[in-house]
Amino acid sequence: MAVRAYSMVMGILFIIVGAMGGVSGLLTHPDHGAGYPVIEHAFDGYLLGLFHVNFWHSLAHLMFGILGVFCTNSVGHARGYARFVAVAYAVLAVMGLIPGLNTVWGMMPLHGNDVWLHLLIAGVAGYFGFAWARRNRDPLVVAGV
Repeated sequence: MAVRAYSMVMGILFIIVGAMGGVSGLLTHPDHGAGYPVIEHAFDGYLLGLFHVNFWHSLAHLMFGILGVFCTNSVGHARGYARFVAVAYAVLAVMGLIPGLNTVWGMMPLHGNDVWLHLLIAGVAGYFGFAWARRNRDPLVVAGV
């Protein structure tokens, strides 16, 4: 049951964060100093002043959120969602450390504070997707599914 709750909570959080990326009042832009023109784009900035997001980044959050909410229908789907999130966010965290990949080839920013947040998300998802199922003798794990 806890893995289904994880799927629902993370799904809702991802949807909220994705929606927040579309609210211009929650996005800030770095100060480039006097004399430099700053071009601000819709849906592009630092969410809460910490996490660089853009349209594609916010869309990805929404998609992860919708998937999480839909996967609450069974323990197996919720566990699969948690495993998917764990692997995907671990890969995104590593990509955030590699120049050239830390913007997904210019489409989606993954650098800065996103790296540690992605590692945290991957760790929590890994617990629910892998460790929790084994510890609680999930019947699907015992059956090898």
